[in-house]
Amino acid sequence: MSTATVSRALRGLPRVSEETRTRVVEAAERLGYVASPHAARLASGRTRSVAIIVPFVTRWFFATVFDGAEKVLRAAGYDVLIYNLDGDPARRDRVLRTHVLTKRVEAILVLGLTPSPEEIAWLGEHAERVTTLGAEAPGWSSVRIDDRQVARTAVEHLISLGHRRIGSINGMVDVGLDFVTPSDRGAAYRQALLDHGLESSPELEADGGFTMAGGYRGGGELLDSARPPTAVFCASDEMAFGLMRAARERGLRVPEDLSIVGVDDHEMSPYVDLTTVRQPVREQGEAAARQILALIEGTAPPTPERLVLPTELVLRGSTAPPRDGRDLRAVADLA
Repeated sequence: MSTATVSRALRGLPRVSEETRTRVVEAAERLGYVASPHAARLASGRTRSVAIIVPFVTRWFFATVFDGAEKVLRAAGYDVLIYNLDGDPARRDRVLRTHVLTKRVEAILVLGLTPSPEEIAWLGEHAERVTTLGAEAPGWSSVRIDDRQVARTAVEHLISLGHRRIGSINGMVDVGLDFVTPSDRGAAYRQALLDHGLESSPELEADGGFTMAGGYRGGGELLDSARPPTAVFCASDEMAFGLMRAARERGLRVPEDLSIVGVDDHEMSPYVDLTTVRQPVREQGEAAARQILALIEGTAPPTPERLVLPTELVLRGSTAPPRDGRDLRAVADLA
């Protein structure tokens, strides 16, 4: 039989008799034949693949976002290629400003990065479809939360409890990858203090790198300072976990001696009783994947969708009014 007849028979197309179709199917089963998806993609001119660019693939936030996006794309029949930048600006340039991606995928999802004008120009010329998550870029659809409102919600919660010396553990602002989240949360933290007439100074801020180890180190710096804070806003729950350990090692109790609030509602947060600002992490990945599918299938609105998902303060046991207004240094000395 001709290859065209075999192809029509296996795909269930017309102009093939039932006898011929049966013989082709039986032969395929006997030979263990499976159609090559790569060959089909070459024939159709489509890769049915989507690239997801991840700054740090091992970080909980990015891994959870990726999981949400990958499941939506896989259910729609698309393969997902993951590109881990691992915090390397040079790798970012290679991925976003060369043909590493544009010849292999039908769409690109960029997580957590603010695309530069040069990257926007390059991808606008060489990639048909791009969506960002956590940042916005001209002409592209996006999914994010309001990071400034997140920080303000956390800080104003601490202020409402009576705290007046409030520290912050943030990070990843100066690693060369242009993360918008740390800078937005840091700026909103400082503005919230100023709006309430409270002190905002560099000695109240520490770099935690958005990791537990970083939160432990940064928390130690704050707690060992001459005038430590009575409460700390951590820009992620993982940094808050590290701060909790640093406080415990110094004989400080949470929340009696130190109030802590995080961001994310990490899966471990309920188990350590952490007050946090919950963001829909997996749902952001799912929403971004749906935007990608709409772009590929031609059903996206003519104006790029800028989706901002809601967040909420989750009250648990890591925040309380300051204890009798006493300074943390005095508490530590008593311990």
